[in-house]
Amino acid sequence: MTELLTKTQRPKTGWPEWIGYAAAAWSLLYGALGLVWALGGPGFPFGVGDAELMAEPGLAFTVSLLGRSTPEVAGPIIAGLGALGALAGVLMARGYGTGAARWLLPAYAWIVAVGLTVAVQDYRTLIVVAYTPVMLIGKVFFGWPEGVGWGALYRVERLNLLMLLLMGVVWALTAVAYRRKVNGDCGSCGRSEAERPSTLQRWARPATWTAFAIPLVYSVTRWAWALGFSLGIDPAFYAEGRESGLWLAGATLATLGGIGAVLTLGLIQRWGEVFPRWMIGLRGKRVPPMLAVVPATLVAALVASAGAMYIRLVVGRGGVTAETWPLELPETLWVVWGAALFVAAMAYHQRRRGLCKACGRGETK
Repeated sequence: MTELLTKTQRPKTGWPEWIGYAAAAWSLLYGALGLVWALGGPGFPFGVGDAELMAEPGLAFTVSLLGRSTPEVAGPIIAGLGALGALAGVLMARGYGTGAARWLLPAYAWIVAVGLTVAVQDYRTLIVVAYTPVMLIGKVFFGWPEGVGWGALYRVERLNLLMLLLMGVVWALTAVAYRRKVNGDCGSCGRSEAERPSTLQRWARPATWTAFAIPLVYSVTRWAWALGFSLGIDPAFYAEGRESGLWLAGATLATLGGIGAVLTLGLIQRWGEVFPRWMIGLRGKRVPPMLAVVPATLVAALVASAGAMYIRLVVGRGGVTAETWPLELPETLWVVWGAALFVAAMAYHQRRRGLCKACGRGETK
């Protein structure tokens, strides 16, 4: 036979075809761990099993919504959710969309995604990601921090939270892939002939500028401390920070945040789509969309989860004072930062996505 395959007969490829199975496999494995913890097995990483939180039990629930959990209660819940997730993931991967499943499955996926990326998270996931380059630079060039190894940064509880955040992103992608399978004319991309530019594009610029401005508020306070301005915090605490090099580390982190803020503008600028002339070897070439979308989405989840924790912390302490505002107030804005960055990244992805290999629709950028 020499007939060409029709659009609907062409094989479907890419992440939408396997992402649901990845979510199902992870859910099954983590659910099995929940069963082990429920039966008294070791390694429970939340609540009473979180040694880092238990060092300050009075703040445990403020820092983490799971700060008071026990394996006897949380273990069976994790096991049950794991089994349910395995079933849901397989059904979504196969495009099952009969009756109520058409909205129940994506609703479940989004609830799990928000739960894993924001609700169960705290600032420690951001610490792992942000301080990895800070420590690398400090140890290679300055021998700082003295006496502190990588084990202090990569604690089991922190790595567990990081893994949960990444799997939350997988569940969000599973929900997106499922929508493409059951709602779109094309099972590969979800496009239809009647598709029009969404309201997402109208929010792209304000969201991007918001995501640019908020990290600079944080960065200004950290740069000020490194330059000798205490901004009203406790003098003894400030002096201790200068002696230990804490404010230098904060300034390094603030610099990375400032660079990230500038890069955010690429989501609405020409140089975010085509490499600029000064980038020898790359100039004039098309920027791969995922090169911007993936890190922007991960940063959005990281800062939103940390921001939610700081809001709980501030509320639990009865608000901010003249001595504590530089320490906590800028971070409470991170929820807005994360939401704005996510919207900007999704608008960029929508604008940049190219021709669909299965149906041939879309635009190249």
